[in-house]
Amino acid sequence: MRITGGSLCGRKVEVPDGVIRPAMDRMRESVFAILGDLTGKSFLDLFSGSGIIALEASSRGADPVEAVEMDPLKRPTIIGNVSMAAHRIDCRFMAVELYVKRGKKPFDLVFCDPPFPYRFKQQLVDSISKSRLVKEGSLVMIHRPREDGMPDGFSPLELVDRREYGRSIVDFYRCGGASL
Repeated sequence: MRITGGSLCGRKVEVPDGVIRPAMDRMRESVFAILGDLTGKSFLDLFSGSGIIALEASSRGADPVEAVEMDPLKRPTIIGNVSMAAHRIDCRFMAVELYVKRGKKPFDLVFCDPPFPYRFKQQLVDSISKSRLVKEGSLVMIHRPREDGMPDGFSPLELVDRREYGRSIVDFYRCGGASL
């Protein structure tokens, strides 16, 4: 896998052993084109896997950036990958659900890429909407399979965009409902 844009464009990212479904290059490139320049924005990557989404955000100017991954087998790969970033990417190795409950600081952008078989996507976004991880204007994105439906909102999050990439979809929810 390679980083698709920003200061780290073209840099190779290692894929950890075990079960992983790396975000497609086309999807990543499109999502980050929608987001635009991330300079000065905070970014949270949930279900980080290889750390590629956190690296894409950092490459485009996001700072601070945090990555959360539960699988201990992915730890060495993520740490190795994020070391190429110009700014520190904080890595948390814990269950995403626990992180959402305990998180104390809000982020401008939250990207969720749970495993496709993960059955609690709606509950996860609902928990994020009620957590301290979001503030007025925060954008929460979730990458999911087409067959897993998602509602148009989780108060105070409102659906502002939905993009299709093959058999997957990325939903964009804004806290406060303002458009992208």
